[in-house]
Amino acid sequence: MTPVHFSFTSAFVLGLTGLAFHRTHLLSALLCLEGMMLSLFIALSLWTLQLETIGFSTAPMLLLAFSACEAGAGLALLVATARTHGTDRLQSLNLLQC
Repeated sequence: MTPVHFSFTSAFVLGLTGLAFHRTHLLSALLCLEGMMLSLFIALSLWTLQLETIGFSTAPMLLLAFSACEAGAGLALLVATARTHGTDRLQSLNLLQC
């Protein structure tokens, strides 16, 4: 395993563990998701550069577009949650009270 591959794999795993274990605020969960998407984008970009093919060159941009949509939807949910519940703590959310 090359050092570059190890660094992007460890960045993705750190984002995943942060999402799994430190779920106190919705904003921290969104930041962990964005870190995971950033490491996936950089790894996919480097992979397409190493393969030097035209067919895979649009994949990083497609991933980046989906990441931007995910970030926009997450921030909209954060604002809606903060307005209705008064906080962004995930423990205060209850799906049964919708």
